[in-house]
Amino acid sequence: MARSRPSVASRKRRKKILKAAKGYWGGRRKLYRPAAETVLRARVYAYRDRRQKKRDFRSLWITRISAAVRAAGITYSRFIQGLTRGRVAVDRKQLADLAVRDAEAFNKFVEIAKANL
Repeated sequence: MARSRPSVASRKRRKKILKAAKGYWGGRRKLYRPAAETVLRARVYAYRDRRQKKRDFRSLWITRISAAVRAAGITYSRFIQGLTRGRVAVDRKQLADLAVRDAEAFNKFVEIAKANL
């Protein structure tokens, strides 16, 4: 019986890695081992940063809300406390958007928060 070799499977495996390494610089694109290492590292960063992005955006929203409420003469923590006591269920993403785009509507939330403190 003829000896079977894993040529099709191994070629497919290598091609998959080299395809994923497209756009990398030098040997990281052309040579299998550096490409495999770089692709693995890139996937680790991608996995980590999908979670990091959520934290970064929440931090940005809080910063924007804080700047807007300070202009209205209240701190961020007191603002959130007032909204919580007033049972206002608006998330930080929406509040930040209002603070940037619609100051009048945001000021109504500030008034609600001040009334509930």
